[in-house]
Amino acid sequence: MSRPRWRRRGARNEDRPGLESCDDTNVFVSGVFFSGPPYEILKAWQEGEFELVVSQEILDEYRRVGEILAEERPKIDLNPILNFVIEHAKVYQPVELSEPVCEDLDEDKFFACALASGSQVIVSGDKHLLKVSGYAGIEVLKPHEFLDRYLTEG
Repeated sequence: MSRPRWRRRGARNEDRPGLESCDDTNVFVSGVFFSGPPYEILKAWQEGEFELVVSQEILDEYRRVGEILAEERPKIDLNPILNFVIEHAKVYQPVELSEPVCEDLDEDKFFACALASGSQVIVSGDKHLLKVSGYAGIEVLKPHEFLDRYLTEG
């Protein structure tokens, strides 16, 4: 499997106008370092199939966690990928949540970003996020569910 060259290839997919997703850190980092559904999601975003929405706090966490994995996998240069995200993802100022959403308060940043962007989807395998799927109309989908529902032809 060839890794995507980090250039934006296409315009937004006209079959799914306005599709936006806030991807949790494990989905993003897994897509960078491994194959499987997270990689396919990252590749689809790079090809313009949907819009990735993030906040500065999410970008900081992508970088922090990515750098830890990069130490174990020195052949993968994280910087071009992070720079691509900074240039092409939609960055939002997160809304202030009126109350905690997740048991793990650190995960609330994904809902705050989704609410700010108007995105109705968070992609995550995290049990704390999955448990509160549906909060404020935002669905939390596992990577394979997001692929099957929005990115798989057929």
